[in-house]
Amino acid sequence: MAKFGHKDLLGMGALSVEEITLILDTAESLKAISARDIKKVPTLRGKSVVNFFYEPSTRTRTSFEVAAKRLSADTFSLSASTSSMVKGETLLDTARNLQAMNPDLIVLRHSSSGAPHLLAKEVKAGIVNAGDGINEHPTQALLDLYTIREKKGRLKGLKVAIIGDISHSRVARSDIIGLTKMGAEVTVSGPPTMIPVGIETLGVRVVYDPAQAVRKKDVLILLRIQLERQSAVLFPSIREYASFFGLNKEILRSANEDVIVMHPGPLNRGVEITSEVADGPYSVILDQVANGVAVRMAVLYLLIGGAKGDNVD
Repeated sequence: MAKFGHKDLLGMGALSVEEITLILDTAESLKAISARDIKKVPTLRGKSVVNFFYEPSTRTRTSFEVAAKRLSADTFSLSASTSSMVKGETLLDTARNLQAMNPDLIVLRHSSSGAPHLLAKEVKAGIVNAGDGINEHPTQALLDLYTIREKKGRLKGLKVAIIGDISHSRVARSDIIGLTKMGAEVTVSGPPTMIPVGIETLGVRVVYDPAQAVRKKDVLILLRIQLERQSAVLFPSIREYASFFGLNKEILRSANEDVIVMHPGPLNRGVEITSEVADGPYSVILDQVANGVAVRMAVLYLLIGGAKGDNVD
């Protein structure tokens, strides 16, 4: 298998089309492990992965832990509330102390944009960005790309709409970078107060009417309202947002017949998406969760195993 030439995975912008394809192909080969009776291979035996999550997480944190264990790596979990950061220790000092224990990889989620980039410059261990502020969430974008390719057979030329709180969503930014790089056509939609000024420079089209944004699309990606990252009231009420921008069965009819509906989670039922759609035949939300393990296995393998030519079996 080809080598991966990066110490860290900090964002989608640093990855070439070939490298994204390599990650997706590697994930495809590793996904079968999760279907075996014994869901483990010795690929990363003797390697150690620290999951350091400064923000709450369910899917991403658990997914990284499962991915590491299925590759036989040793895993250690740390949260800000149980670290010395509650006593005033800085993130950098905490990371340097972790580095003194010689881990191979640190998976970091942090509320400040750029935190993983800072650590990557200061520690020898590889850094994986598991979400930094409103900046990026590259492994979520990679699992989204994987899921789309799995369901559609391709990425190039697909018409994708991303609807919701674009301004505060690190998933939206990573998805836009990844999808446009792989040749998809991306439209974003949401309240004008939640669409960043100048987002068109990223190669996307802005459509404020969600019904128009959904029209003739192959893929719909819904985003929740990031209330915890908003410093001002950007819309009148949750009810009004759901009425104008929530994806329901009626709006869905204008998409292509074989459309797939995605959501990075956690989803707010009845706000950005109705339960009828979230649980309906077009939804691949649970497929995204399953694919997240395979993609994160691929990332771990390529960063700390694949470079040495280890056998994935």
